[in-house]
Amino acid sequence: MATTDIAAKPGLLAGIRGSGAYHKLLAFSGLIALVVVFSLASPNFLQTANILAILQATSVNGVLAIAATLVIITGGIDLSVGTLMTFCAVVAGVILTYWGLPLPFGILGAILAGAASGLVSGTVIAKLKVPPFITTLGMMLILKGLSLVISGTKPIYFNSTPDFNQISLGSIVGSVIPVMPIPNGVLILFAVAVIASFVLTRTALGRYTFALGSNEEAVRLSGVNVDRWKIAVYASAGAVCGIAGLLIASRLNSAQPALGQGYELDAIAAVVIGGTSLSGGRGTVLGTLIGALIISVLANGLRILSVAQEWQTVVTGLIIIVAVYADILRRRKL
Repeated sequence: MATTDIAAKPGLLAGIRGSGAYHKLLAFSGLIALVVVFSLASPNFLQTANILAILQATSVNGVLAIAATLVIITGGIDLSVGTLMTFCAVVAGVILTYWGLPLPFGILGAILAGAASGLVSGTVIAKLKVPPFITTLGMMLILKGLSLVISGTKPIYFNSTPDFNQISLGSIVGSVIPVMPIPNGVLILFAVAVIASFVLTRTALGRYTFALGSNEEAVRLSGVNVDRWKIAVYASAGAVCGIAGLLIASRLNSAQPALGQGYELDAIAAVVIGGTSLSGGRGTVLGTLIGALIISVLANGLRILSVAQEWQTVVTGLIIIVAVYADILRRRKL
């Protein structure tokens, strides 16, 4: 009996280490460690204004990271999420400022523009069999160019739509509970996270998203229309990028056509840190949220400590490499 118990324990531990829960626990522990370190290093870190700034920054990167999570779970990649975010912001600017239409039209236009772009990327990948890396790299450049063309290479300001900045900067919670001025952008992030998590765990789209990443050929041989589901995933991710575009445009009260490139790196870093496997088939929205918070806390803490921007980039790059290597080790043990 004792021998059986001893033999069972290593298997149990291995199972825990191989699970997504174990990786999320490690990521969460890392987040707590960062908060403790920066709190001890600077008394300004835990100030209410700074915490709100971290949450505000996380709202944009977190939504983008959720979009990237959907794609990466299928075993693909989307390098265009940053420029797509910008393109959607520009579309909202054109609809609201240039055309003078009401706010709901701008919101809907941004989300539909994101979905349409994702639809195009997914179709090229699924039907033309162009690798996701090349397809989304091309889309990144196309969207960057279109943003500059549509905006006339100039920022589009939302001064004629005074309620627009309330999408991100307003606080519904703060109006009810003044001591908790949580920005609306943070509430939108959590709403997107809840919906995305529901889709991944409770719908056919979610089941096929994981199945495509685990073994696409087996799914195809079982009679499933793989191309249709893959296109649906990319279109859904594009719509989420449209929400990110609204958040960043609302935060800046303008659509900046030259903004966006580089955001995809932070988004992918958050996804990897949160435990989503780059080889596909495994990942969670909760893990991605933790990863996004780690990226935001790290950037904010280093900025407070007056660490140069270039070194912040170096640190982020190192974290990505370590997270990917940890994923490789975990897959070897499974």
